[in-house]
Amino acid sequence: MSTKLPTTEAVGIPVIILKEGTSRTYGREAFRANAMAAKAIAEILKTTYGPKGMDKMLVDSLGDITTTNDGATILDKMDLQHPAGKMLVQIAKGQDEEAGDGTKTAVIFAGELIKEAEKLLDKNIHPTVIIEGYKAALEKALAYINELAEPISIDNVDLLEQVALTSLSSKAIREAKEHFAKLAVEAIRSIAELRGDKWYVDLSNIQIIKKHGGSLLDTQLIKGIVLDKEVVHPDMPKRVEKAKIALLDAPLEIEKPEIDLEISISSPDLVRKLMEKQEKILGEKVEKIAATGANVVITQKGIDDIAQYYLAKKGILAVRRVKRSDIEKLARATGAKIVTDIDDLKPEDLGEAELVEERRVGEDKMVFIEGARNLRSVTIVVRGGFERLVDEADRAIHDALSAVADAVMDNKIVGGAGAVEAELAKHLYEYARTLPGKMQLAVEAFARALESIPQILAYNAGHDPINVLVKLRSAHEKPEGKWLGIDIETGDLIDTIKAGIIDPARVKSNAFKAGAEAASLILRIDDLIAAKRTEERREKGREEKKEEE
Repeated sequence: MSTKLPTTEAVGIPVIILKEGTSRTYGREAFRANAMAAKAIAEILKTTYGPKGMDKMLVDSLGDITTTNDGATILDKMDLQHPAGKMLVQIAKGQDEEAGDGTKTAVIFAGELIKEAEKLLDKNIHPTVIIEGYKAALEKALAYINELAEPISIDNVDLLEQVALTSLSSKAIREAKEHFAKLAVEAIRSIAELRGDKWYVDLSNIQIIKKHGGSLLDTQLIKGIVLDKEVVHPDMPKRVEKAKIALLDAPLEIEKPEIDLEISISSPDLVRKLMEKQEKILGEKVEKIAATGANVVITQKGIDDIAQYYLAKKGILAVRRVKRSDIEKLARATGAKIVTDIDDLKPEDLGEAELVEERRVGEDKMVFIEGARNLRSVTIVVRGGFERLVDEADRAIHDALSAVADAVMDNKIVGGAGAVEAELAKHLYEYARTLPGKMQLAVEAFARALESIPQILAYNAGHDPINVLVKLRSAHEKPEGKWLGIDIETGDLIDTIKAGIIDPARVKSNAFKAGAEAASLILRIDDLIAAKRTEERREKGREEKKEEE
């Protein structure tokens, strides 16, 4: 479109506001462009939704392949260019960070709200009215979820496992979902902390290590920390009970000076003396460590060969070049203090653990620290036949852990399989009748967008979505039908709570909130101004296109 503003006939000189090459789309066209992008992304995710959803294969510019049906991963790997599409990616990331699950629900719901908004705009209803209607409907929906939600106890292991199973049912690791569900519940129960009258779960206390080889069923939970490292010297003990652990952020080696130096050596004796001096310095460092009573040394920096020899002679197990994040986890778990200068190391700085042991996992060796002072630190070692399956298993266990954590912290669950959406839609239709004018239409549109979720579930399972929707509407008219959802195997209705198809209330609430916010944000945009791409970026685009061809 032209970037020149209209001018008066008297002057007749065009006033150029935007740079040459800048494109501008405004009014209804701006909304349609953004709406088309948002709906296209929602359509991509629709086919992955639910236990019968399909997977997506994503190939990046380097040829690396990712096969997944995880919503956050799909959007992250797609490298979207459209600004409205990028907004949906941000919404999905926010949902993933806040609730850990439900990213597809948020994006699909946003797409359905935009689709409904288009119909209202065609009836000349102003975007502001639609946004206000969506806001009112969202507030009512969130209040209804709180009323509908059932309580859940951290001691009800069976129910928590059903929450995990519901999250895992749409993942590619279906054959091991019961095993993963048990691990997820056990991990959350191990790290949950009672604060006042509420449970708090810090997922950073759960370490996940991926190792391909073996089967998914070989995935195990360790009550402690696992380091993807091996003991540095073959003569060191491979198993230490009643471990006293020194955590160092200091090297056990002769440090090089910051400036370049030259040493002139006139005789072989001087070489020997230099080496003896280095050995003496390292020997003294090891003596200082041993004097504190430490029998395990874990450092973020390196360990010299000579220091390794002295440590081995002292019977000390040592691990080097451990990640900072793992060192911090160990400090929390064992009660050790991270020491940056070996001269400052004292006996009270040491951490404690029942067992430190090197074990072989697949083709690699790893160091296991178990029975730590603080038991609220656990590790899940994820196994699988090949690397991409392990990656998908890692994403699946992350979602399951997040779902169980949400249920434990909020103490609220709702029925899945479209039950909560159908019940909320019924309430919103009733609420809409109490509203004046065009707001009523916007609230009804919100309810229809909610009903699209069970329809998509039914369609992906091979059932008629219209028939399923009619059954749901009829069943939810009765008070006892509030938790009736779709049996994706038969297309009939089942009591989702009794059948164990359960979602945390937080996942649903946040998904609806994120979807409504995304739709409202796109509805508010009436001008889309895109700057000209620089020549450098254009050239890069050409090169990428040539490579693809």
